[in-house]
Amino acid sequence: MAPDGTTIQHRDRIVALVAKHRLPAVYPFDFFVKAGGLMSYGTDQNDMFRLAASYVDRILRGDKPADLPVQAPTKFETTVNIRTAKALDITVPPGLLVAADEVIE
Repeated sequence: MAPDGTTIQHRDRIVALVAKHRLPAVYPFDFFVKAGGLMSYGTDQNDMFRLAASYVDRILRGDKPADLPVQAPTKFETTVNIRTAKALDITVPPGLLVAADEVIE
């Protein structure tokens, strides 16, 4: 799933359609998984907001936006929904469960 406003706005419908057609899907945010999706992998949104706040602070203190370095995300989150995996008859590898930041049972 692409992480844009349309998919976020219609996440419940998307998750329901994916489940109806029994398709495994990886989503960009954990709230898709909490709505019943199989798995999410994406940037840690709280960390992204902290980075943005530090940029705003620097700009308000007088730094020129053009002089600020471009930063790529460094923290990522993985969430797995075991109930959905069982419903899709998918075996989640134990290594993925151990590495996941959150497992929904």
